[in-house]
Amino acid sequence: MDENLLLTLLHDNARMEVTDLAMALNETEDNVEKTISQLEKNKVICGYHTIINWDRTNVDNVMAMIQINATPEREYGYDRIAKKIYSFPEVDTMYLLSGSFEFVAIVKGHTMQEVAHFVGSKLAPLEGVIGTATMFVLKQYKNNGISFDDNDKDSAERLLVTP
Repeated sequence: MDENLLLTLLHDNARMEVTDLAMALNETEDNVEKTISQLEKNKVICGYHTIINWDRTNVDNVMAMIQINATPEREYGYDRIAKKIYSFPEVDTMYLLSGSFEFVAIVKGHTMQEVAHFVGSKLAPLEGVIGTATMFVLKQYKNNGISFDDNDKDSAERLLVTP
């Protein structure tokens, strides 16, 4: 079975039925189910997620991107300090980067004050963290390839051009 094609199909639509996956892969449903199960067991498939445009709900949701400067540890590099940081429930996503800072963490909370309190009282005082810079997300335009554009609004704002 072409596991890469299976992963691509699931990435594009995690709700795709096993019967449809089997047809697309020219495999049996049992083989597809076993392969998915094995990929989950091996942590190749780590979860199935729904992308939500929170701006269209009544839920208060604040997201911030936090640049973090840190000191690497002998024999561990950045891995131990990264684990301390990403273990906090407020940290949704975290990356090690090249450039002028070591990490970027995406932190979520209900209010800006909640996120600021996390940075000031939990993140910044961590041993190994030598600096942070917080950027609050004001508007989300696209997430994981999904555009949040309001197409109806765009067409209403366009001026009619006549000869």
